[in-house]
Amino acid sequence: MLKVENLHVSVEDREILKGVDLSVGSGEFHVIMGPNGSGKSTLALTIAGHPKYEVTDGRILFEGDEIQELGPDERARKGILLAFQVPPEVEGVKIIEFLQHVLIELKGMDPVEAYDLIVEKAKELWFREEDLHRYLNVGFSGGERKRLELLQAILIEPKLLILDEPDSGVDVDSLSVISRKIEELHRKGTAILLITHYGRILGHLDREKLRVHVMKDGKIVKTGSGELVDRIDREGFAGIFEEVGA
Repeated sequence: MLKVENLHVSVEDREILKGVDLSVGSGEFHVIMGPNGSGKSTLALTIAGHPKYEVTDGRILFEGDEIQELGPDERARKGILLAFQVPPEVEGVKIIEFLQHVLIELKGMDPVEAYDLIVEKAKELWFREEDLHRYLNVGFSGGERKRLELLQAILIEPKLLILDEPDSGVDVDSLSVISRKIEELHRKGTAILLITHYGRILGHLDREKLRVHVMKDGKIVKTGSGELVDRIDREGFAGIFEEVGA
């Protein structure tokens, strides 16, 4: 479904990604791990089409089509959704109005039908109907922001969901419900690309399903099964980097 070939990306003339190769098949579950500054979030934002990130070499293909020249809205229509590491606050835009607009634009739903679906699914992520009339992420805790990102994914059911640090700033209870909803989306056929620098959230997921990639200095230096997560928990990244000469 997703194929990244020899991807080089720069931000303000500074090269961040230095030749990334990655393939994600339909319905697969991939994890990108690595220390801070290794390029994980840059990879996520580049795939989603953030205009700040300039592709200087290589290609991004989605279902066989090159997408690196497409805007983020066009990529979203193709089925790519990014859940942000730090979801932004948007004053003046109510959650319910934003989500209704998304469902009307992407799924052609009737506004009333969209409203009812949003309220139903929001309850599964601990949001009351009155919570949906707050402004988007304004005054939200870290857990509330991440649960709202997952609510968007559940409503849209994208072909590819990119999760950038879904466990960052999240309490234990929120982490549990977020993990369950990620697995629910995966069971329904959504391919997952989960970005993290430590394995807290992975303790809540079925590691047998995972394909794990380790990044350092803008490159993927090692790929393995879910057992690689256990090794990183025990040894950190240093042993892996020494093994591969990175």
